[in-house]
Amino acid sequence: MKAQDFLTVRDLSQEEILETFDIALDMKADRMKYADALKGQALALIFEKPSLRTRTSFDIGIQQLGGYSLYLSPNEISLGKRESVHDVAKNLERMVQGIMIRTFAHQIVIDMAKHASIPIINGLTDYTHPCQAMADFLTIKEHKGDLKGLKLCYVGDGNNVAHSLMFAGARLGVDVTVACPKGYEPNLVAWRHATEDAKVTGATIEVVHDPAEGVKNADAVYTDVWASMGQEAEAAERRRIFMPFQVNEDLMAKAKADALFMHCLPAHRGDEVTDGVIDAKNSVVFDEAENRLHAQKAVMYQLMKK
Repeated sequence: MKAQDFLTVRDLSQEEILETFDIALDMKADRMKYADALKGQALALIFEKPSLRTRTSFDIGIQQLGGYSLYLSPNEISLGKRESVHDVAKNLERMVQGIMIRTFAHQIVIDMAKHASIPIINGLTDYTHPCQAMADFLTIKEHKGDLKGLKLCYVGDGNNVAHSLMFAGARLGVDVTVACPKGYEPNLVAWRHATEDAKVTGATIEVVHDPAEGVKNADAVYTDVWASMGQEAEAAERRRIFMPFQVNEDLMAKAKADALFMHCLPAHRGDEVTDGVIDAKNSVVFDEAENRLHAQKAVMYQLMKK
């Protein structure tokens, strides 16, 4: 990787993404081959938002590469309140070799990368979820082979996951359709970035408001919770609005017969997805979860071994 940090998928070229996939698959096939790759290096894990998969995959991942992690909870840091982002960055760069941060405002990771001389990895912000998208497209590659020309339909809220799927699809030549209710489209800036990047690879990035139209000819159908962390007060209203966008057996039947079902988890069964879909043989949700470990190990390896 030419970049020092991994803040969005757009930080990487198509070639760098595919190289990261190759490294991730090699690590998955032979974990011990990289057992000392980051020997003695420390990764600080800053969590402003909780997570099962992000916490586990980064913690275990750095250990499998020979390093170790330090978990820092919101109570210990409270970014921008107890201590400024600048001062946190300047303190940690003296003590650890990398920082993973899972937070709310995307500007926090931008500022952290600006002030810290060590690699910064975005574990999630309200704007993007790049590590998830890397795991997602790694999973599609494992199941479908060549990515270029495939179609992924994301059904639901045009949120941070949708943004990162658009960014990755645009880079890799994968058509991405976001099927969402009116008023819940992806961020306009994210949309413009994705459509601009897609011109290079020939990918199509589109937004539709009919889920049946969106999943037509899809090779993968993806969904996420309707109310993300911080939107709990809107949950009841969102459930009413999004119920027609539930990924159920009828909707999946409108995609290709061998279409994958994908979800970043955690899933609210009975809301955005039915048990019959998430537990079906073409569901790859737990492959995605596992591939968070391998994709993130490949990212850490490339950034921190320099």
